[in-house]
Amino acid sequence: MADSKPDIIDEGSLPAHVAIVMDGNGRWAKLKGLPRVIGHQAGMKALERTIDNAKDLGIRYLSVYAFSTENWKRARSEVQGLMGLFRYYLKGKIQRMHQKGARVRFVGQMDVFQDDILNMVRFAEDLTRSNSVIDVVFCVNYGGRQEILDAVSSLIRSNHDGPVTEEALRKHIYAPDIPDPDLLIRTGGELRISNFWLWEGAYSEYYFSDVFWPDFDRAELERALLSYAGRNRRYGFA
Repeated sequence: MADSKPDIIDEGSLPAHVAIVMDGNGRWAKLKGLPRVIGHQAGMKALERTIDNAKDLGIRYLSVYAFSTENWKRARSEVQGLMGLFRYYLKGKIQRMHQKGARVRFVGQMDVFQDDILNMVRFAEDLTRSNSVIDVVFCVNYGGRQEILDAVSSLIRSNHDGPVTEEALRKHIYAPDIPDPDLLIRTGGELRISNFWLWEGAYSEYYFSDVFWPDFDRAELERALLSYAGRNRRYGFA
């Protein structure tokens, strides 16, 4: 398919910020009789093409739930495999994203990662900081409840003077300059948000896909965008 927006989606109907819960890697692998780590490798390929497709379609912000605070509870071997894939991605893919004009950002409690990962994260953010075609936001060691707790703690430490308002608290969330997600996609057939963008996603539109993440392609992304374009967004009850 050519690099263009779907003909029936008006540019003004495209969401500025698309967020994705990339679910289904393990189940995809299990159905094929493969180790879970192979599913995560296939999921990484799906992430690469989704970034390209989002950029080509004109999405300005793409955020992905890459590793949650709860993922540490998985089997040690799986966590080690995920950390290996994280290192591989940081080493091998950031230059390509930079060349395509993507700004790479990371949100979450990053201080738990080993120094080599943190150094690569800082390098990726510094290298791509001036890019403006698309912001790709990786949520790693991220949890929505923890983000709210961290924001409240930060607000208290700032000696805030005056009433605690949404605007005051927003200044202390992980990425206050990034607009709230307009469309939040979850793959893998599950109907829950799993602690993702709890504050920011209060008025997001949701699209639940039965497709496992490794099989998520441009056609499925376009189906989500078409669903979003056909909705009449309301804030509050109406």
